[in-house]
Amino acid sequence: MPIKNRLAEMQAEITAWRRDLHENPELLYEVHRTAATVAAKLREFGCDEVVEGIGRTGVVGLIKGKTDTRGHVVGLRADMDALPILEATGLPYASKTPGKMHACGHDGHTAMLLGAAKYLAETRNFDGAVAVVFQPAEEGGAGGEAMVKDGLITRFGIKEIYGMHNSPGLPVGHFSIKSGPFYAATDNFTLHLSGKGGHAAYPHRTIDTTVMASQIVMTLQTIVSRNIDPLESVVVSVTSLRTESEAWNVIPERVEIRGTVRTFDPGMRKMAEERMKTIVTSTVQAFGGSVDLEWKPGYPSMVNAERETAFATEAAAKIAGPNCVDTNCPAIMGGEDFAYMLQVCPGAYIQVGNGNTAEVHHPAYNFDDEVIPFGASYWAELVETRMPAA
Repeated sequence: MPIKNRLAEMQAEITAWRRDLHENPELLYEVHRTAATVAAKLREFGCDEVVEGIGRTGVVGLIKGKTDTRGHVVGLRADMDALPILEATGLPYASKTPGKMHACGHDGHTAMLLGAAKYLAETRNFDGAVAVVFQPAEEGGAGGEAMVKDGLITRFGIKEIYGMHNSPGLPVGHFSIKSGPFYAATDNFTLHLSGKGGHAAYPHRTIDTTVMASQIVMTLQTIVSRNIDPLESVVVSVTSLRTESEAWNVIPERVEIRGTVRTFDPGMRKMAEERMKTIVTSTVQAFGGSVDLEWKPGYPSMVNAERETAFATEAAAKIAGPNCVDTNCPAIMGGEDFAYMLQVCPGAYIQVGNGNTAEVHHPAYNFDDEVIPFGASYWAELVETRMPAA
């Protein structure tokens, strides 16, 4: 079965919604205009219930099918927030707010789910109910966790939940998905090193934090190369090293190191944290310095449930064809707070192709509007497949 005819007809309308959202990006939980727009459209579509303020600024719409013989509810989730990036697309509908842009395609995600919501509210060709979930603060604010803590799953009786993200490099009209760990856990660290500063001509009178920091950066690489099973996937990246002085003749007293650790397995996540603390503490002690280590746990690994992954794969294959759904794709080292929803409710997350575009989080990135009928049709097909009309 190809894309839904009705959704193909709606492509221009959904595209206009998407471009309006693109022009008006909002960050984290401050998605007030976006959430208000979403809520107004859900009411316009005739949703049976529209609730605002779930997880601070999240919105949920409930659409009931023609029948409800099982009391089953399927959740569909899209993220709404943008990124603090100066847009460089040059598009006529580029961001009107300098320093903010939809560089991850959340404008497209929101628009596609709105399109699916309109279609489902018109047709209601399913047995049960669907909760369309519009989430704030995916980009570092853990909006998914906030919505879960606010009773998202229990309040609406959601029995299974699904998410979707666009994927640059994957052709338009294609999908990719895998069962099990799909996105990595994302932890961050900051090291505040202290030594004894002084004149660069007399290093013997100092405790050199630059040398100390350099030793730490190199030794941290042994976590992956010498402590982790080579068959496991772990990333330890130092991304920032700053001294308190930029002078060429000063050995700085303090240095700050920042970075990130990515893992899939909880045991590997714990080991990486423990080894980092051991390496940093012992290295600093050897140099005679001191350290304040901040470990900031981020999103957990996002794990697709096997059963729901099969359901998602089936729906995608009906829209794109079985040859256009990759079920052997590699896991992704990026993070995704949909993981919090999957911790409390079975479900699955799928990638939809965005074609040959700039990568996400790049100032030249743009969501491809040709993706809209595929993504929206997938949502609709998933609901109709999981809850066929009685």
